Amino acid sequence: MRYVVLGTAGHIDHGKSTLVKALTGTDPDRLKEEKERGITIDLGFANLDYPEAGLTVGIVDVPGHERLIRNMLAGAGGIDIVLLVIAADEGIMPQSREHLQICELLKISRGLVALTKADLVEKDWLELVAGEAREFVKGSFLEGAPVIPVSARTGLNIDLLKEKIKEIALDVKEKQAGGLFRLPVDRVFTLKGFGTVVTGTALSGTVRAEEPVQVLPRGIETRIRGIQSHGKPVKEVYAGQRVALNLQGVEKDELERGDVVVSPGRFQPVSAMDVKIELLAGAPTIKSGARVHFHLGTSEKVARVVLYDKQELKSGESSYAQLRLSGPVVAQGMDRFVVRRLSPLETMGGGSVLDPRPARRKKSMGLEDLSVYEKGSLKEKLSMKIKSSALKSISKAELEGWIRAEVKEVDKALQELQKENAVVPVGDGAFFVHSSTLSAFMQAAVSLAGQFHKKNPLRPGIPREELRAELKADQKVFSGLLPLVRELVSEKDSVRLASFQAALSGKDEQLREKIIRELGAAGFQPPEKSELAKKLALDEKRLTDVLRLMDKEGALVRINESLYLPAVVFQKMVSLLKEFYAKKPEMAVSEFRDVLGTTRKYALPYLEYLDSHKLTMRVGDTRKPLKGLL
Repeated sequence: MRYVVLGTAGHIDHGKSTLVKALTGTDPDRLKEEKERGITIDLGFANLDYPEAGLTVGIVDVPGHERLIRNMLAGAGGIDIVLLVIAADEGIMPQSREHLQICELLKISRGLVALTKADLVEKDWLELVAGEAREFVKGSFLEGAPVIPVSARTGLNIDLLKEKIKEIALDVKEKQAGGLFRLPVDRVFTLKGFGTVVTGTALSGTVRAEEPVQVLPRGIETRIRGIQSHGKPVKEVYAGQRVALNLQGVEKDELERGDVVVSPGRFQPVSAMDVKIELLAGAPTIKSGARVHFHLGTSEKVARVVLYDKQELKSGESSYAQLRLSGPVVAQGMDRFVVRRLSPLETMGGGSVLDPRPARRKKSMGLEDLSVYEKGSLKEKLSMKIKSSALKSISKAELEGWIRAEVKEVDKALQELQKENAVVPVGDGAFFVHSSTLSAFMQAAVSLAGQFHKKNPLRPGIPREELRAELKADQKVFSGLLPLVRELVSEKDSVRLASFQAALSGKDEQLREKIIRELGAAGFQPPEKSELAKKLALDEKRLTDVLRLMDKEGALVRINESLYLPAVVFQKMVSLLKEFYAKKPEMAVSEFRDVLGTTRKYALPYLEYLDSHKLTMRVGDTRKPLKGLL
């Protein structure tokens, strides 16, 4: 079965809902106040079935009143075909123009025109209105589209209109069933015995009953209990269908129009995005920093427009810009949006989302990336996104959710980029970095390590976290890239040049002897590091470097950060313990203290060191020897 969505458009009271009822037998006006007032206030839905063609056309009937354009926009996002409705007795009216402009901005490419209430006017007048309609749509996507006079009351040309809808629907390009599932919510209600139900038009992907989904931007994790599409229970739905999802464990009050039901783990709500924005002819000028109403899918926010390449945008012009939103939305690259004036309310323009997760932009960056996102191939766009992410981790799952494309096509493009060595997989393929980023990382890491060695010749290497911070790299990316730098060696918590080995200079040998002498003379009660620095009239930082180096060389044993023993003194400690354990299987702290002839202040750190190095094991208040002492 093929599914296509048709949306009505046109001025209030031009007979859109009445025409939908004549076509389908379903009254799309579901609200009591709509039936009482005779106008559509909210979105209405109906189905037009063509079983012989394996086709179902879902119809979204939108309100025509100027104050309800926001409701019209909520239903326009998933539309494939537009049925522009013009009343024969009134002709072109303000909302006829605004609805057509909105459809143009959303890049809807197929449609037809219905002249309703044809039975109320003379033939000559009808021909005049038909000519006016053809002139009105000239230059738009409806130029050359069928213009069909109809009457819901008499049935005039209703069957012809159905046939024309069928012809156009069968020629519509199918939506991305292989993309990630995304359903902007246009209605939320509770169904007795079932719970919370959301409806919308599936923009991409497929979803099945019992599958897990996310509701964003709220971050709700849930599961689909049941699905209906076009009024029938189904097990699976895919892009292009009108869908009702029964969500498990979610209250109606937790959701609202503008939320989006999506495949889990791929999408991130955003409050800023880089875009290409264009103003309609005759629209008022927008200055950089101005605020507008922003419509994307079924969501509506206030956005501040920050223009990148000019200070103001005039009627009919376009510009790269960043939109900073009043709240989070879910977007993918190549999504279409509409902007309206804050006051008075009127449609000003729209555009295309280029980067829904923009990097912080510096003036030196230029706008090359946005040009690629606008005009480049899928492979070029992915390569540029990975490049602009620099050392911020970006995964395959994130890239799949970043752009509106088939998942298999994204995966294919990434594989080709890897074969071309344009991008590099990191961390077993969990993340990607651009080859130019890797090259810059390697050069910078080697340079920083060399600079550190020059300033700190006695230290084993630059601390890993210090190097990561200097490189401004995510922890995951840093850990993945560091092993690729052959000139560097990672040891414990430090990184050094492979060619570097910390060593005391000839001048430092005298200092080394002084340290050994001072510590050795004190036996098991050596001076702490701060005290030793004073005795040697030495900067404590420099002394720390020397002590660590001597520990690494084996001349000293580091008990803790403040306490060091000469290796010969430590070996004496081990010998004394072996003698004790040869006579007795366990040792109390007081006995240990007496064996060494020291105080509790020193005994406890020694015992903690012996325990941590698996020479002794604490059992209650005593120590037993382990293999290293037996």
